[in-house]
Amino acid sequence: MELIRFQEQHVSLIDAYVLSEEQLRFTAHPSKSIPLCKAEPNRHAVLGIDNDHLVVYFALHEQEGVQPYSENPRAILLRTLSTEYHELGKGYGKAALQQLPEFVQHQFPHIDEIVLAVNVANEFARELYAKYGYQDTGRRVTGSKGMLIVMSYPLKVLT
Repeated sequence: MELIRFQEQHVSLIDAYVLSEEQLRFTAHPSKSIPLCKAEPNRHAVLGIDNDHLVVYFALHEQEGVQPYSENPRAILLRTLSTEYHELGKGYGKAALQQLPEFVQHQFPHIDEIVLAVNVANEFARELYAKYGYQDTGRRVTGSKGMLIVMSYPLKVLT
């Protein structure tokens, strides 16, 4: 699987991406996220592609996007991470989390921290993030879908 930044030629992949009702309890469909990424220059859509098939989607949000979760001006927020419904259980989410630090370091060399906010009820995701090095910051934020736990992954700046 390769992480790439969204481009207009990927629209058909977004249209074919399926999320279950359970997944939609905690995240948004890429079709809701992409327009926000197009409208906001500090929000970036990222695709996980395997054999020309979209298997993972997430957005990275700099500056104002990360502010509710961190006071670090060099942090980036991981948003709306999901695995396509028919690809669940195949390790794509894990692969995305493993590749994400290096991807951020190369695409956003000024960033020194990845921040995310995970719903307290989403125990599977919390455990997955912790397994891949994300630490609970102790910060709690109320989101549109309930209480969120803020987690952080420090990066070495390459610049």
